[in-house]
Amino acid sequence: DLEILQGYMGFGGILGHEFVGKVIQLHPSASQSLHDQWIGQRVCGDINIGCCNFSSSNSSNDDDDEDGTTNTSSSCCTICNNKSNYNQSNIQMSRNHCPNRTVLGILNQNGTFAEYMTLPLSNLHVVPHSIPDEIAVFAEPLAAACRVVEQGLVQFRYGGGEECRGGDRVAILGDGKLGLCIAEILGREYLQAVAMHQKQGMKGGIAPHPPVLFGKHVHKLDLVSESGVQRRLVKECYTDETTMEEVSPDHANQYDVVIDSTGNPNGLTLAMTLCRPMGRLILKSTCAAGVKGFNSAPIVIDELQVIGSRCGPIDKALELLEGNSTEGVTENGVVVSAPLRMEKYITESFPLSRVRDALECAAKKSTMKVQLVMENN
Repeated sequence: DLEILQGYMGFGGILGHEFVGKVIQLHPSASQSLHDQWIGQRVCGDINIGCCNFSSSNSSNDDDDEDGTTNTSSSCCTICNNKSNYNQSNIQMSRNHCPNRTVLGILNQNGTFAEYMTLPLSNLHVVPHSIPDEIAVFAEPLAAACRVVEQGLVQFRYGGGEECRGGDRVAILGDGKLGLCIAEILGREYLQAVAMHQKQGMKGGIAPHPPVLFGKHVHKLDLVSESGVQRRLVKECYTDETTMEEVSPDHANQYDVVIDSTGNPNGLTLAMTLCRPMGRLILKSTCAAGVKGFNSAPIVIDELQVIGSRCGPIDKALELLEGNSTEGVTENGVVVSAPLRMEKYITESFPLSRVRDALECAAKKSTMKVQLVMENN
């Protein structure tokens, strides 16, 4: 939201794309079964609205889907129209990459900083009763962190036999909200790999490496002290922590995967330096400002794979927020995890009438998450 206020995407409507709300009204043509299913439900939602999602009803139209959206070849782009005919990756492409999409609070679609909003039913996800509102609202940013796993960009495994080492060495840059969410997700992935290995009674092999989170603020890094990641100040990457100009040999070209979630256009330069030749550079930052004097030569010379990563699976995020009361690995090898604890990220809550104060608070470097509460609840 702060980047949008700086001109990102040229948006001029109502801000806000993270929310939890209650369904109070459907389109007049929606069937009674849809009313019975949705009215009163507490929901959060996908922020991308594809061209097949603009319809509103499940009435007498034979082309209407059961979820209340219309899906006809005449009204859909080729991406959305083919999403049901391909594998899961095509469904994800439709979710994120419809060329005609609008994006909640970001692109041609008014957002969540209001008492009322509209979204297609196909975008909505019912929030489990066990998740309170202030936690459920984390579903969207947590889903963006889950997208890295959904894309299959990081592997934590035990090496053995012909493998020379165990899994990927991963560096996460940035201790902002998104960087910490990514640390929560990848730290859990790492711990689950270790737990599975131990449960199956495996011996030997090279253990996977814990992901490393680099940030500027000790108090923010401490928020993920139990997540499974190693935490380091970003200045430790450099030979001289004062000038922070030359990257130390201990970190230069040492990571198979580097995730830039700094929110700073200059973070890309450090990310390229940390990434090993032929490694994967994952970009999560979206910045209104560009990178002055950007040198792309290292990408070509080191043959880096540069991969964008955007919105992710809301249902997976809700699953992580709901979790289970006990942790461990079941007899049949299923990893069971406790709920992710997100309360620690909430800095302050404001009523909607104080939205300007909320934005000022969000702009402070010490702030983690600011929430707006609708006053008519």
